[in-house]
Amino acid sequence: MPSKSIKTLVRELIERSDSGYRFLLRRRTGARGPFGTPQAPWPCAVLKSQRQVDEAMDQVRRLGLPPLSIDAKNWDSLAALHAILAETKPADPIFDAGGDWNSVILPWLALYGYEDLVMGNLEFEGEHKRGPITFEYADLTATKHPDDHFAAATCLSVIEHGVPLEAYFREMARIIRRGGLLITSTDYFETPMDTHGARAYGAPVHVFSRAEIEAALRLADSFGFELVAPLELDSPEAVVAWPEHGLRYTFIVFTLRKR
Repeated sequence: MPSKSIKTLVRELIERSDSGYRFLLRRRTGARGPFGTPQAPWPCAVLKSQRQVDEAMDQVRRLGLPPLSIDAKNWDSLAALHAILAETKPADPIFDAGGDWNSVILPWLALYGYEDLVMGNLEFEGEHKRGPITFEYADLTATKHPDDHFAAATCLSVIEHGVPLEAYFREMARIIRRGGLLITSTDYFETPMDTHGARAYGAPVHVFSRAEIEAALRLADSFGFELVAPLELDSPEAVVAWPEHGLRYTFIVFTLRKR
């Protein structure tokens, strides 16, 4: 294995500290914020128009945050950021279930001064520390974390990739403290959608329907979760396109509170 360059070693050393990580994050992405707090009061919603995508992107830019490359995905990440900032403190532990190196919710929270952030994914090898964020190998249905530990957990665009929902809600109910939040987003369209046997990320491509989301919410309720706000499941516009699979659909985000 080739040895690391001096430049890489210096970067890794700087990145170990919270302030160093934030400095390098801003430098790498061009982010200058955060400027103020997000105004994204849609904790439980369906993405219904391109206008909503554009408004979310405009807000991310105004806040000076690094955006995701897929414009529509900033919509649910912004909703998660708003909910977490409104209900937690920077010292509270936050978990991102299934996030990857390109996810923004924990880097955004780091810019807002959060100090105890964990991202778990089966694709990570071992454990890596970058400022306040720990990237760890983790099965989101069977983590190593203690009971009632996290003030909030996010799971953004993950459950559609073959996650067993009963095991998911059971584990999140175990590791989230009473009153804590679970913020989930996924691919969605009101009527069932034929995905033509397509596969991505090692699992069949799936777009949740109204009936499946309703069933998921009943399952979440059985593990002690309840919606923080009403959720209307109409999907009048297919805002999102996945050309590789010939699919058009939208996104849904729903925020649950552990009773």
